[in-house]
Amino acid sequence: MLTILDALKKGEAQTSFMDTTIQVQKDVGLFITMNPGYAGRSELPDNLKALFRPVAMMVPDFNTIAKIILMSEGFKQNDALAKKVVTIYELMKKQLSKQDHYDFGMRAVKSVLNASGRVKRERPDLDEFSVAIKAIRDMNLSKFIAEDVVLFDNLFIDLFPGCEEPDNDNDDLLLAIEDSLKKKNLQLNENLVVKIFQLYENKVTRHGNMLVGATMSGKTTAWTILADALNILNAEEKEKGVKQEDHKYQSVKWESINPKSISTNELYGYFDDANPP
Repeated sequence: MLTILDALKKGEAQTSFMDTTIQVQKDVGLFITMNPGYAGRSELPDNLKALFRPVAMMVPDFNTIAKIILMSEGFKQNDALAKKVVTIYELMKKQLSKQDHYDFGMRAVKSVLNASGRVKRERPDLDEFSVAIKAIRDMNLSKFIAEDVVLFDNLFIDLFPGCEEPDNDNDDLLLAIEDSLKKKNLQLNENLVVKIFQLYENKVTRHGNMLVGATMSGKTTAWTILADALNILNAEEKEKGVKQEDHKYQSVKWESINPKSISTNELYGYFDDANPP
C-alpha cells in the first residue's frame, strides 16, 4: 500500500512492486472496514493504521435493509416480515447463550433473507410468513446447542403466533438418504436424518460449512451419507433424461485432507520467491 501511495504522490504512471512493474491508476481508493469485537477480527497493526484516516460510521438500519432485500425477492408483506426477522435476531442475540459459532449480525440476517427468496421461488404456494419461518429455522436450528433450541422455539411462538413451520417437501431426498443408510448397514436414526437435512439446507445457502460436535456423534456419517444420497438422485435425473442445467440435485465429489499432516503453506498456498510462476 505504501508503494502505491508513494507512486500516487509522485504522479508516476508506473511503479516497481515486488520486482514487477505495475500500472498506477490515479483514481484508486483504499478503504478498510473494521468491525471491532467481531469474531475472528483483530486490530490493524500501527504501521498500517498510520496510513489511513479513521472515519466514524453509523449503525446500519437493519429494518430498512431487510425490507429492501425482501422487496427485491418479491415479498408483498415485506414491511411486517422485515420487522419480525430483525426482532427475532435481536432477541436471539440477547437471550440465547454465548457461543463462539453464533452470529446474529447483519451478515446472518442477509443470509436468511436471501434464503427466504430461494424458498419463495421453489415453493410459490406457501404463505410469505411460512416462507420466512422455514428460512429462519433452516439457517439457525442446525447450529444451536440443545438448551437454546427450547428458547428459540418459544421466541417463534411469541413472534409468529398461529403460524407453523411448513412440511419438508424433499421426500425424494429422504428416500435417497434411507437407501444410502441401508447400503452402509446403518440404522435409520431420526436425529441423524434431521442433521443430514440441516446440512443440505446449509450447503444450498452457504459456501463453506463446518461440522462441530463430540467424537462419534455422527459428523462424518452425516456428510458422507448426504453426498451418496445426492449422487443417487443425480443419477436418477440423468436416467430420466433431464438436462444438466435443469438438475435439482448435483453430483458430489469430495476429497478428505488431514490438515495436521501438511504445512499451512501447503494447505492455503503461498508465493515462492525462489521459483515464481
